[in-house]
Amino acid sequence: MSTSPLKVGVVDSGCSVQQQLVESAAFVLDEGQLWLAEAEPDQLGHGTRTIEVIQALAPEAEVFSAQVFQARLTTTAVQVAAAIDWLVEQGVQVINLSLGLRQDRPALREACEQALKAGVLICASSPARGEPVYPAHYPGVFRMTGDARCQREEISYLETEFADFGACVLPLDNTRGLSGASLGCAHLSAHLLRYLQQASSPSLSAARQWLIEQSQYQGPERRGAAHG
Repeated sequence: MSTSPLKVGVVDSGCSVQQQLVESAAFVLDEGQLWLAEAEPDQLGHGTRTIEVIQALAPEAEVFSAQVFQARLTTTAVQVAAAIDWLVEQGVQVINLSLGLRQDRPALREACEQALKAGVLICASSPARGEPVYPAHYPGVFRMTGDARCQREEISYLETEFADFGACVLPLDNTRGLSGASLGCAHLSAHLLRYLQQASSPSLSAARQWLIEQSQYQGPERRGAAHG
């Protein structure tokens, strides 16, 4: 069982309230060069909503924000890889990536491999169907999506070709402006922080088994199913 503070890293658009964070940094491409910069307030709201969910479900966790989106929800594998590397240096135990890139890039693959070797649990959002995205499609990364059956505290064990687990699709205020896989990923990251809080010998396989045991639903969501 962990006695030191739990640390979670969020790779996203930052946070509008910097006081909620232990540390933050931005990873910016300028004229083809990658720069480590001071994080700016969240312009998109995506990162803020993600962090709000994690903090609500795992209030004891310290949050580290790695900003890779600025004015638009577009980024590169190089920026995301650098963000992952930085978060590993900060000593986080869980990294939330409510994002997906279409192309497999060596830099991103290597960053995920090194994080996993360091014992970090990586949660990445994955669409419920369609082409695979990265880093969710890499071995050892939890593929997370949204599941409309799930209430705030619930998990579904999907085990489909697209996703491993699902969770609540809504932000804290229950609006649908931002919903789906991104917020399902945030909820699952919070559940993994709960797992780490009670795990005596945490591991990737043990975390997966714990999530399966915690799941209220098994199998993919079906059309016409009742949504609680």
